[in-house]
Amino acid sequence: MLPKPHRLTRSQDFTTVMRQGARAGSRTQVVVIQLRQSEDPGAWRCGFVVSKAVGNAVIRHRVARRLRHLAADLIAETVGELPQGSGMDVVVRALPASAEAEYEQLRADMASGLRRALRKAQQ
Repeated sequence: MLPKPHRLTRSQDFTTVMRQGARAGSRTQVVVIQLRQSEDPGAWRCGFVVSKAVGNAVIRHRVARRLRHLAADLIAETVGELPQGSGMDVVVRALPASAEAEYEQLRADMASGLRRALRKAQQ
């Protein structure tokens, strides 16, 4: 579980990030990042979208747990690349291929997606 300050919980926040954020996709997931002003250096929040297209409830929860664990590590590493005085909101949308993907594949796809989406967001 992500600590409360690092969770996107409001529907409005998800909608804003998905509509206005910079996205980067892979075979297993789409990563969307929106930069925001923040007094706290390195502030980030993350949310996940795992639809029924991914699989039944057991599979969806397993995918969400894996993505949550990966996000906690990878986003913390990525925060160092943020401009001064900004934070970021991240939404990770799982695609159906994420149900069969190995952990290392999910990690590589998320790391690549975070780097590419962050580069786009900073332009």
